[in-house]
Amino acid sequence: MPSNPETQAEDYQLLPTGPQAADEDPQKADMGLAEQLEKAEGRQGDNFARYAALGASAVTLAVTWLVMLINNPTQVGWFLLHPTLESLAMLFFTYGILTLQPTSQPRTKAAGLSRHQSAILFMAFPALLIGVCAIVINKIELGKSHFRSWHSVLGIIATGWIVIQILIGGGSIWFGGMAFGGGMKAKAVWKYHRLSGYILFPLLLITVDLGGALSHWGEKNVPLPIRLVAYVFAPLVCLVAILSRMRTSKMKIF
Repeated sequence: MPSNPETQAEDYQLLPTGPQAADEDPQKADMGLAEQLEKAEGRQGDNFARYAALGASAVTLAVTWLVMLINNPTQVGWFLLHPTLESLAMLFFTYGILTLQPTSQPRTKAAGLSRHQSAILFMAFPALLIGVCAIVINKIELGKSHFRSWHSVLGIIATGWIVIQILIGGGSIWFGGMAFGGGMKAKAVWKYHRLSGYILFPLLLITVDLGGALSHWGEKNVPLPIRLVAYVFAPLVCLVAILSRMRTSKMKIF
């Protein structure tokens, strides 16, 4: 049975068009404005850089895990956990940084900070710490001395730096930044935390490069072309991608 045109007119109401549309529904106008502001957070190339950083980290992770798993993993003892968990930690560190780049709106800031803390505190740092402990135990069991290479020296420096980084970053936001006086004082500390992170990240990548490309393990188990891709080219791509998304305006020291 055909519908009555008058009934259809009552059932459906055309959406208002033109300038009067925003005036008739302020909530819709606010939603549109919020959407525009959120879109304005990113710059051209940010998405590409994001995928490049994650992809490069994934390449390093995949090569490391594959090499470890196909070369008698049960025969290397505690060492198995070192390269596998350290490469996993680097992927989570990379994601933790990316999720805060860029955020300028209150809602995206809060969501980004939550993801950042989850990635760093609950995934990256535990994996890193277990990996460090594993190599220490491995050297003790084999009777080998510690800190005989730049990889190990930079690795322990980076690990200590990360602990300080977490304490400063957490102290500047937990409980309203009470540890640093709260308010603008705590916000100022967060600025240094951010800058410190951008200095620490290249140090971590250099440590990965030394451990994969120039170590005895790498030279013995990974062909040179693959070492260059996984432990030289991939970390370089990751670093460039991360730095390209950096907002220097958020780290004005002077």
